[in-house]
Amino acid sequence: MSPHLVGYARVSTNQQDLSSQQAGLKALGVPDDLVYVDHGLTGRNRERPGLQQALAACRAGDTLVVTKLDRLARSLPDARDIVEDLTKRNVKLSLGGSIHDPTDPVGKLLFNVLAMVAEFESDLIRARTREGMQIAKAKGKLRGKQPKLSKAQEKHLVALHRGGQHTSAEIAELFGVARSTVYRIVQRTPSKVLKFPNSDYEDSPST
Repeated sequence: MSPHLVGYARVSTNQQDLSSQQAGLKALGVPDDLVYVDHGLTGRNRERPGLQQALAACRAGDTLVVTKLDRLARSLPDARDIVEDLTKRNVKLSLGGSIHDPTDPVGKLLFNVLAMVAEFESDLIRARTREGMQIAKAKGKLRGKQPKLSKAQEKHLVALHRGGQHTSAEIAELFGVARSTVYRIVQRTPSKVLKFPNSDYEDSPST
């Protein structure tokens, strides 16, 4: 059986496009039916279906092709593990058309440098994301879980519940919440008169 070129492409988010990598793999000679992809998965996640399929598709003598090393892995240990597995199986690794030779000292050094850069870039992205979230939180743009109902709606809900003319299920459906939410709101609301503007509806204290 003649050797094959097996391609792999990955993007970290669902908003990113794989077309440029797929075009790059095609230009490197990888057939469309031997290109495996992962959409919305980071390079630090080893449990990637597309990656597992690509590795499984490689046989002795084949070449796994990626446009850049960071598409394959975002950490030095992961990159080394993948290359070690490929080497044991007599599978070559092509990085943008350049064949990585793990037995060549210079090639090995270059590979380690590329893997360290990929890991460094990944760490920077994560640090910037955390920093951005902290800034947004400080400005009030990033908030915790918002209440399902406004204070006025909660008062109305409690009044209906204590009025005794509607079941909890009916009230939950009316306000678009779960019955557990109804019970929780009722339990935390003190038994006192609940008055509403422009309404004669009120809930009298229970006796």
